[in-house]
Amino acid sequence: MSTDSMDGGEADTRPTIEVTEDAAEQALSLLEGEDLDVTEAGLRLFVQQGGCAGLSYGMRFDDAPDEDDTIYEHHDLRVFVDPASLKYIEGSVLDYEDGLQAEGFHVDNPNVVSECGCGESFRT
Repeated sequence: MSTDSMDGGEADTRPTIEVTEDAAEQALSLLEGEDLDVTEAGLRLFVQQGGCAGLSYGMRFDDAPDEDDTIYEHHDLRVFVDPASLKYIEGSVLDYEDGLQAEGFHVDNPNVVSECGCGESFRT
């Protein structure tokens, strides 16, 4: 299991994933609302087969990371990424949007070459 933090560590030697402060605040609030220990639990970010473009993002809360997860810590939020998903989402930024058109978490992924019309799935 490897870890990363905003203040250095292994960030220079492995893929990066960033989390905006807004996204971290929203996720931490939801984690606390579920009575999860934010020092051990975290947000799992993963990629799965599906959607009209072939791949889609998934997110859920986990009590703890799996043994082979890469762990990112940004703004006190722990983010767990499995090895298979990491190759699709390295370099991404997890943000939270709060607007008239949409509200929720959004992944800005530099590896995406096309998205479906509805924006729910992508291809790298």
